[in-house]
Amino acid sequence: MTSASPRVQGWCPGALRPMMSGDGLVVRIRPWAGRLRAAQAAGLAALSNRFGNGIIDISSRGNLQLRGVRMSDHPALLAALDELGLLDRDPSSEARRNLVVQPFWQAGDLTHDLATGLSQALSTARGLDLPSKFGFAVDCGDAPVMASASADIRIERGAGGGLIVRADTASGGQAVAPDGAVPAALRLAQWFLQSGGAPDGRGRMARHLAQKTASLPACWQDAEAMRPVAQPAPGVYAQGVLVGLAFGQCAAQTLGQLARYGDMRLTPWRMVLIEGATTIPEIDGVIGTSRDPRLRISVCTGAPGCIQAQGETRNLARDLAQVLPQGAILHVSGCAKGCARPRSSDLTVIPRDSGLDLVYGGRADDTADRSGCSVQQLRTEIRQWVRG
Repeated sequence: MTSASPRVQGWCPGALRPMMSGDGLVVRIRPWAGRLRAAQAAGLAALSNRFGNGIIDISSRGNLQLRGVRMSDHPALLAALDELGLLDRDPSSEARRNLVVQPFWQAGDLTHDLATGLSQALSTARGLDLPSKFGFAVDCGDAPVMASASADIRIERGAGGGLIVRADTASGGQAVAPDGAVPAALRLAQWFLQSGGAPDGRGRMARHLAQKTASLPACWQDAEAMRPVAQPAPGVYAQGVLVGLAFGQCAAQTLGQLARYGDMRLTPWRMVLIEGATTIPEIDGVIGTSRDPRLRISVCTGAPGCIQAQGETRNLARDLAQVLPQGAILHVSGCAKGCARPRSSDLTVIPRDSGLDLVYGGRADDTADRSGCSVQQLRTEIRQWVRG
């Protein structure tokens, strides 16, 4: 382990522009409108075994990542992804097409149409050089369910029931007709750039607004936002079955098994919705109940898979899951960057050279409340916190 400050890359990997990590290239696939056909999912499982290390991540934006890909195999992998219909035309188009989609849509409804239209518009946009971490959310159900999803511009229902386009963290948005939602979202993205939101090619909407270097025009706050509802739990829904993946990671075999149940929609909650399914699949590593504490733990790849991690994370998370109290949110971060959960958590654990650090009610880059703990000491600390 090393105590050196982690390097902030400032960009996200893609398929055309992968990122080198401790276990090889990380190749991120952005399914169109957040949906994978069963044949595509089965194909990705096979490609993970053929070109990677057989481990697949689902990211906090509902994308899939193949891990452990060798540089020499990358061209062949791209050709195979293209055959599956999972490749963008160029790296710029891929980076712009960064959106999460509320999964409870019906074919041809407003959410589906807007997600498709926004995907196409972002893919072909010219002069829209957004930071690679800048993203969009399409959340047009009866009430917003994706408040926890990372997004800079949101298309969702307003308090009056109509559509609004809203800047992340703004209390209101601009009321729009359905055919005006995508153009409005692109205009708001242009305002972000023109008002200095990305001076060095990086930047996020929430930070831009918080710094108050530019004021959001009144027209982007004239409609009240609707209060979001709780994040959905695993279970059976009208559109299919929603299940979680333990710590947002699975073996390629698991994805292949899930593909046998039907087409799937990826979510920012490290869950997948299997279209048309009526029962919870009994597959190792698949979570089908809201009582499972692993749903409330955010975990990064950790060492040795990430070259910046200061320690192993996933076995530690499994251990701490046994003492995590009902309702508490735990973040196990391999370093101070906090990639798996940039916002605050009830409990945050970070491995260091001297042991494990614990932060109460903060983030991975906050000053630790307890330092140099062993796993057993950490378990005791968490139990005492519960009693407190």
